[in-house]
Amino acid sequence: MAHQNLDSLDKKILRLIAEDARIPFLEVARACNVSGAAIHQRIQKLSNQGVLKGSQFIIDPEKIGYETCAYIGLNLKNPEDFDNALAVLQQIPEVVECHYTTGDYDMFIKIYALNNHHLLNIIHNKLQPLGLARSESIISFHSAFSRQLPIADVPTDNTADEEE
Repeated sequence: MAHQNLDSLDKKILRLIAEDARIPFLEVARACNVSGAAIHQRIQKLSNQGVLKGSQFIIDPEKIGYETCAYIGLNLKNPEDFDNALAVLQQIPEVVECHYTTGDYDMFIKIYALNNHHLLNIIHNKLQPLGLARSESIISFHSAFSRQLPIADVPTDNTADEEE
């Protein structure tokens, strides 16, 4: 999907809410020097365009007992089984991300497990039945950082600015 044409107000709103998703809309409105209704409309527009994909609380996996984070590259024996493998992966709650990739793997997943023993059980009991030719696991010791992407400063369509 092509990127959305964002004007300067959209970008300012995105920067503010990316920094603090719980910021009140009226505070965003004050910072942007527009009405609260304008912010509500812009947030709705950005949501409808798929620029904003909901809001959520981020749970720290370690705080709820998931001590092992692993990235696993998967190669299927039979590429026609892609859709079936994806459907099965979606049913494994410990798999939190799945990507189609180029390079050495057909798919690359991120998985959380309670510990290494639990990870081994998931690999043997839930991943191997997918019909894997091979897999490669990489265990993460600790996430050094995680962040939102910056809102790019590309030329904007300022016609929306003139309307407000």
